[in-house]
Amino acid sequence: MPLADQGYDSDAIRQDMEASGGVAVMPARRTRRGRDTVDAHIYAPRNRIERCFNRLKNACRLSSRYDKTADSYLGFAQIALIRLWIRNFVNTPQPARPTT
Repeated sequence: MPLADQGYDSDAIRQDMEASGGVAVMPARRTRRGRDTVDAHIYAPRNRIERCFNRLKNACRLSSRYDKTADSYLGFAQIALIRLWIRNFVNTPQPARPTT
């Protein structure tokens, strides 16, 4: 099920998706006359993925592609993702332990 943002909302793209058996899940542009509703439950995780890519672009080495081989690029991408993952755990408050 392809997910896209409003920039990809066109009749040609929607027809191609339907011809290949897919369902277009994208919000309609403001200028579209026949606005279809978007399943928010399916579309919501896309925001989380977009924010993750935005945070990965802060690593200049990833955004400018300094690494020559795909293996070294993948390795640094994994290191950058681990850094983001660890930051998430460090900055979350721990639940209070019950006192006995």
